[in-house]
Amino acid sequence: MNKAQSSHRAVVLQALFVTFLWSTSYVLVKIGLREIPALTFAGIRYALAFFVLLVLAIRGGHIQGLRGIRLSTWLRLIVLGLTFYTLTQGGNFLALNYLPAVSVNLLYSLTSIFVAMMGIPALGERPTVLQWAGIWVAIIGAVVYFYPVSFPASQIIGITAAVVGLLANSVSSILGREINRQRDLDPIQVTLVSMGVGAFVLLTIGIQYQGLPKLSLTNWGIIAWLAVVNTAFAFTLWNRTLRTLSAMESSIINNTMLIQIPILSVLFLGERINLKEIIGLVLAGLGTVIVQLARRDEEQERDQGSGIRD
Repeated sequence: MNKAQSSHRAVVLQALFVTFLWSTSYVLVKIGLREIPALTFAGIRYALAFFVLLVLAIRGGHIQGLRGIRLSTWLRLIVLGLTFYTLTQGGNFLALNYLPAVSVNLLYSLTSIFVAMMGIPALGERPTVLQWAGIWVAIIGAVVYFYPVSFPASQIIGITAAVVGLLANSVSSILGREINRQRDLDPIQVTLVSMGVGAFVLLTIGIQYQGLPKLSLTNWGIIAWLAVVNTAFAFTLWNRTLRTLSAMESSIINNTMLIQIPILSVLFLGERINLKEIIGLVLAGLGTVIVQLARRDEEQERDQGSGIRD
């Protein structure tokens, strides 16, 4: 294995670790939603995470680098904050308040399809036949796992929130990849600015329409963990992986949450998984592996063409 392949594998492992942290968020959020309004919950989480990042950025000397940012870059960071935090995360919390976690996770798993289609004109990243096959195997696995999915009339708010979040997540995946691959900003700077904008808007909306409840010590503990570990740390690391991974790879890795969340639900929420669902999990995992193997094969072909060996 050459240095480039080893480096890419390390980035993949980092991205998988981030998705594991995000998977645990589903369990923690479902617990917190029993007492905390959805949008206010999301707003507090990301606002607290923003202040943690702000302290780290000041101590690390990253604030000075923001002074030379072009206006166009500022506008992109603002749009990223509104799409990735206000709409995507706000929609996720709101959907979890009305729908089962499995339903929300299924809808968000469709992000890979939208990212793949938008990534062609936006980033010029054309998937190979094998990568397309991996995407569809992963999506089919998700459908098999969650089928049949029914949405009562009372859950229409959750469905709408999840669809809005899905579309916003697809746009933010493309925009985040474009910003990070320019390499003129550190990942913490990208996360700090975009999160600050998105969290401020999200918290304002939450307090305005849902109020600010009295939080118990347990609720503060959940929020603190989500903010510091699953948000400030995880999103910074995720932005760093976007410098190496393609938009499609990032989306497929993100879809491993389809496997992680049910396992965590069994362990911590007492849910059960039947044979059909296990088959769906296997297919979803296989699709992720196919995409990664396709990437490795492409790198090997380029290395052979350049005379490079493992």
